[in-house]
Amino acid sequence: MIHCRALLTAVALSCTLPAWAQTAPAADAGYPSRTITMIVSFPPGAGADLTARTVAQKLTESMGQPVVVDNRGGANGIVGTSAVAKAAPDGYTILLTDRGALGINPSTYKKLAYDPLKDFEYISIAAVGAYVLAVKADLPAKTYAELLQLAKAKPGAVNYGSFGVGSMPQLNMEAFKARQGVNMAHIPYKGGAQVAAALLTGEVDVALLTAPSLVGPMKAGKVRPLAVGAPTRSALLPDVPTMTEVGGGDDTFVPTWFGFAAPAGTPRAIVSKLNAEIRKALAQKDVAERLAGAGLEATGSSSEEMAETVKRDIARFGALVKTIGIEPE
Repeated sequence: MIHCRALLTAVALSCTLPAWAQTAPAADAGYPSRTITMIVSFPPGAGADLTARTVAQKLTESMGQPVVVDNRGGANGIVGTSAVAKAAPDGYTILLTDRGALGINPSTYKKLAYDPLKDFEYISIAAVGAYVLAVKADLPAKTYAELLQLAKAKPGAVNYGSFGVGSMPQLNMEAFKARQGVNMAHIPYKGGAQVAAALLTGEVDVALLTAPSLVGPMKAGKVRPLAVGAPTRSALLPDVPTMTEVGGGDDTFVPTWFGFAAPAGTPRAIVSKLNAEIRKALAQKDVAERLAGAGLEATGSSSEEMAETVKRDIARFGALVKTIGIEPE
């Protein structure tokens, strides 16, 4: 009788599980045996896409199966990230997303379609991208110190542009304002390209942008980079000092990063294999050089390091969102 009850319970439970959960395979020594889909939670053409395609090409070569990039941008990374959260945990659907989608979105959306702490197996942080503090060409502030002086002398008169409410640039700039005791008006845009264009035309006074977007405009005299938010100077902007050099501290502007994840429940052996292959790819010279050309530093963390980073980010940015007073959507 006990055996019958146990059997009936098992059958009943199996009927309530999604199809992929009933057939999810154990770690296969032959993995991968077919195409892997790498969902990127942002549109083609930016740093996330470059990172994904560069690594995907190397994985295709080293793992012997095609790794296909599928861009699913939208809603600050929510569309693509939630798609992977719901995918079968078999190693054939993986995610490339950014710090904001995992660390900031939980505090800026009331009903997020995924839980960063429960819905993923983290694989590796692949690349880190520092922000550069820049001003429009005719702003009467030629240095970081002069920008602070100007902002303090004219509270609210100086504005800054960001990628949108709750974006990394906005949170960084608001933290900077609080730390330095300055008042600067916020003008949100839909993305980095729009902010860069606004800085070029003088529509905004200040912006946090990536180094590649500033190289050409700087040489043309249309923008003025003041400081790099990183411990070392950018190879693309070697004459621009770091925040530490100008007295601001290298932790003033938190960099963004791009990382890989798989659906929760993906076998540990598969996660470990993906981690090893991705880190091997990122260690190759041509990969590092390609990412560096986009202002990104190839890293390659452990799965545990990425998981711990996400956990810390959720707490850190959650506190900052409350301090700023951003109302979740």
